[in-house]
Amino acid sequence: MTKLEATLDNIIETDRKAEEAARTRQAALTKPAGSLGDLEELSIRIAGIQRRADPVVDPGAIFVMAGDHGVCREGVSAYPSDVTPEMVLNFVAGGAAINVLGRHAGARVVVTDVGVAYDFDKSIPIYHKKIAKGTKNLAAENAMSREEAVRSLDVGIEVFEAELKAEPFGISATGDMGIGNTTASTAMASVFTGHAVRELVGRGTGIDDAALERKIGIIEKALALHKPEGADPIGVLSKVGGYEIGALAGVILASAAHQVPVLIDGYISGAAALLAQAISPLSARYMVGTHVSGDSGHSLMLDFLGLKPLLRLGMRLGEGTGAALAMLICSGACKILNEMATFESAGVSEKE
Repeated sequence: MTKLEATLDNIIETDRKAEEAARTRQAALTKPAGSLGDLEELSIRIAGIQRRADPVVDPGAIFVMAGDHGVCREGVSAYPSDVTPEMVLNFVAGGAAINVLGRHAGARVVVTDVGVAYDFDKSIPIYHKKIAKGTKNLAAENAMSREEAVRSLDVGIEVFEAELKAEPFGISATGDMGIGNTTASTAMASVFTGHAVRELVGRGTGIDDAALERKIGIIEKALALHKPEGADPIGVLSKVGGYEIGALAGVILASAAHQVPVLIDGYISGAAALLAQAISPLSARYMVGTHVSGDSGHSLMLDFLGLKPLLRLGMRLGEGTGAALAMLICSGACKILNEMATFESAGVSEKE
């Protein structure tokens, strides 16, 4: 049995009994019923995921997967591919936005090289899991082989399980780094959701109108060339995807298999979540929508996944930044459930 097959075998329904126990306690807390809104339902969902009525999410782990994209040769990004390895080194140095917000959330940031077009010194503290130095140009050929696609999923699972064994955590989050990855993500999202490329596409790193039209044309050309089908999700990944997108899907699937809630960050993470759901529909039960990206198509992805975002801040950086902020909300929701007094314990009169 392969790593991926073993993981899929362990993904089961969330625990309805734990959800009901959490819902019963929410109703007994010293507040009007439903007065904490989505915070209440969030704690109930996490209880079902963790299979316990008193869920605890602290500490958290944020998984940042990095890879380059051959399609960048088509001029789809405002930034050169050199930025990918430079930002990985920035993550290692602790100077990126995700490092700041990770520290703020009390979560560790776990960085993995899945397919960066650069040779990192093996001494730097990241997971060295390079499959290739970037994908091929999806506008002209398959982004990767089918074997590489499966390998990228396995990387996400392996890194998740290694971290969980080394230092357990109660919640995970997805993050990405890869110049050109919004192009691959849009192509994948179009296949899985059925929405037209023009409805989904965003400006990514901040391209102008002319570059945006070129980007749309390149994605439409790639889809017409490869004809990926949503019924074959690994085929979609191999034809128009990215190594870091596959690895993030692996993190999501591993989270579900280990009953750990997984916070879905922005646009790239949305594409990874669509991939994970296509591989294992049950995995969506373990996903928590964190924020709506400034890239317009992200809301369509979340709608398709059935995820309600916790935040609307117009963010479109990626790296896991929206998920890091949402991690604090999840922690607060669980603490309300576990630590708030009940009417009975506090001696407070209930509604007549």
